[in-house]
Amino acid sequence: MSWKRRGRNVAHGCLLLLAVCYSLLPIYFMFIQSLKTAEEDVVGHPLIVTRPTLENYRHLFEPDPESEFLVRPPVAFPVWVQNTVVVFGASLALTLALSLLAAYGLGRLRPPGWRWSRRLLFATYVVPHTLLFVPLYELAVRFGLDNSQLALVIVYPMLSMPFCVWILSAFFQTLPREIEESAYIEGASRVAAFLHIVLPMSRPVLVAAGLFTLGTISSDIVFASILLHSSEIQTVVAGLGAMDVSLEELTVLAGINLAGIPLILLSALFARGYVRGLTAAMVEGA
Repeated sequence: MSWKRRGRNVAHGCLLLLAVCYSLLPIYFMFIQSLKTAEEDVVGHPLIVTRPTLENYRHLFEPDPESEFLVRPPVAFPVWVQNTVVVFGASLALTLALSLLAAYGLGRLRPPGWRWSRRLLFATYVVPHTLLFVPLYELAVRFGLDNSQLALVIVYPMLSMPFCVWILSAFFQTLPREIEESAYIEGASRVAAFLHIVLPMSRPVLVAAGLFTLGTISSDIVFASILLHSSEIQTVVAGLGAMDVSLEELTVLAGINLAGIPLILLSALFARGYVRGLTAAMVEGA
């Protein structure tokens, strides 16, 4: 190996190491901060903890019903986790179900104007979500969904469906029609062909759409904070956001670290399928 090529490899390795350190620094900072006491947080080094403690994590599991978000939340952290699982699970199922139906119609049936419909649908994704919370909140109040988890289940698919429909329809567009036609010859209906042939082949793209949906709804704090007021029905994001307003940042950081573990595990578990799904969907493009 020539010195020039070896130097290029070393330079690439250094750049990769720098990118990894840059990406992990916020995670390291949040973890270190969650192990500090309030005193060390004020006078200690921001990146070093000298007297680590799990007190901030203990506060999450020892609620104080009389608390006004001072140190301890009014409900136990597992209650917020349970609410999050319910809201996220229902939102994910509704998003994928509606996206599959819309994407199949655009990518396989191809009605008049289907290509421009896909592009217009994807263009709506770039609309800032902050422009939507006022009209959506007014609609929630009019329909009696204020302070209801059902409101989030309805709103969250609206945030992630444009992208999901776009990548799913792009994938359906690339599938050979002979696959379904052979099933029709055998007597299968269009629904049976979709459920038993097209849907299993769409698994990588569904993984990509599912992870994207989870990433979108888990990063939302605006709608969760506006639509959910009671601590008993709040999600992790809304509950920790209310605590952050009360300046209990150490306990909030502990909750963020715990809430991030499932997302990290899911991303690591389905990372290969996520890349395969995006690659398969982007072959045809828009």
